[in-house]
Amino acid sequence: MSEPAVYSGWQSERSGFIGNLSGVGFTLVAAASLTALVPIYTRFWGSAIVALPLAAVFLALAYGRVLGLTAVEWIVLAVRHQIAVASRKNLFFSGLFAPRRAADDAQPMDLPGPLARLRILEAPDGLGGRLAVAHNPIEGTYTAVCRVTYPGLALVDTEKQTGRVNGWGAFLRSHCTEDGAIVRIGVHQRSMPDDGGALRSWTERHTSPDAPAAAVEALTELMASAGPVATVRETYLSITLSSSRARLAIKGAGGGQVGAAAVLVREISAMHGSLSSAGLQVVEWLDPRGLAQAIRTAYDPEAHLALGARATATENPQWAGAARGVEPELAGPAATETGWGLYRHDGGWTVSYQVRGLPRSDVYATFLQPLLRPRQTARRSLSITYEPIGPGKARQELAREKTKRQTMRAVRAKTGRAESEDERREANTARSQDVARASGHGVLRFVAMIAVTVTDLTELETACAELQADASAAGLELRRAWGAQDAAFAVAALPLGQGLPDRRVGI
Repeated sequence: MSEPAVYSGWQSERSGFIGNLSGVGFTLVAAASLTALVPIYTRFWGSAIVALPLAAVFLALAYGRVLGLTAVEWIVLAVRHQIAVASRKNLFFSGLFAPRRAADDAQPMDLPGPLARLRILEAPDGLGGRLAVAHNPIEGTYTAVCRVTYPGLALVDTEKQTGRVNGWGAFLRSHCTEDGAIVRIGVHQRSMPDDGGALRSWTERHTSPDAPAAAVEALTELMASAGPVATVRETYLSITLSSSRARLAIKGAGGGQVGAAAVLVREISAMHGSLSSAGLQVVEWLDPRGLAQAIRTAYDPEAHLALGARATATENPQWAGAARGVEPELAGPAATETGWGLYRHDGGWTVSYQVRGLPRSDVYATFLQPLLRPRQTARRSLSITYEPIGPGKARQELAREKTKRQTMRAVRAKTGRAESEDERREANTARSQDVARASGHGVLRFVAMIAVTVTDLTELETACAELQADASAAGLELRRAWGAQDAAFAVAALPLGQGLPDRRVGI
């Protein structure tokens, strides 16, 4: 029997202005240098009493760290947050709470924060159904979302496990083309506690009237004990198309939003074979009401049970004739409040984290499983967003990374500094990635975000501690999204393929 495949070699993206310094950090270092030279140029040594401490403050702001952020970044976030609180911009009200527009007496868009720009469009899926398309007019992107199922990896033999992982890798690699139309591929999974209501309802409807009393009693006891510890999992796949990259194809399909939707439908239709090779089964491509439901249940955890009962209208007579899903106008929350390290939305409280460090040692394909471990009092969401990079750009990126690391190693060698094992390993990883790229492998950027949501505020800190413990068991380093919980929620808790900004290239 062959050994399970192991995976490693992830590299953190560096986007400093010079080295690891941001533009503000570089300005502070330059200011510190000039301030320290003031006593020399003025030949007034008494000014050193003020100049040197001031220079030290500038350097502390540039290089000091506060919970993973530089001191100046922390101060900027804190000031921005306090301004938002003072101007009440951290609050969002929709529906009956929102003021009406004087011009057209219409309600404003009901998605808060960075999602306010999104529009849910509708397009034919080519099979007689309707497909929801989330349009971002600022970025010029169109996103389609599907719900998928998968057989899992934990209980299969090594050959099948490796084959499924390789199939997913081949699916991602197929989109690493030069100026490809698909710019983001998102994977989103939720793990939600289930009170067993749906299971008990199904059991009552399917229990025979002449069933033995002892069997019914035993089944009732089983439902009472096993139902509340059940967990519901939902997995979504999002595909995002760039209108700028696909402008010729969009023009050929009629242009505008209609042409963009047609090109997106054509792209996702061509993916079914590669998704099947990866072991993924597409349950459905979400229509506008289905996508609105996925958004609504993230903002309002209590709505999940009611909407789940409506989804099984054929087995629930009280919901007979009711349409599945939610109206797109009601997708967003009724009200939200963004705190410094907490996001309150309808009946839930959420804390979002960014994965800042991946395992440095070799890991198996199942190393992320602890993150979605069932919990009775909290729901968890994990989003991974990929950005395929074309061969030409990947060659430039990896060459720049290799040059930067080789230059730093040469400088350390000239100054007599010993090279650490971490630096040597990172250099070897950069070299091996360039070799793999030259051999035909794809290169991707990706970001991973995790959110934990509770409906009882007293359970929040316990849920956060459990999540961090499970992340540590998986070899991950998490950082709380301080000062940006609303934006982090949009990435971590919603299946909309958000979360990858343009890369800032340093000097």
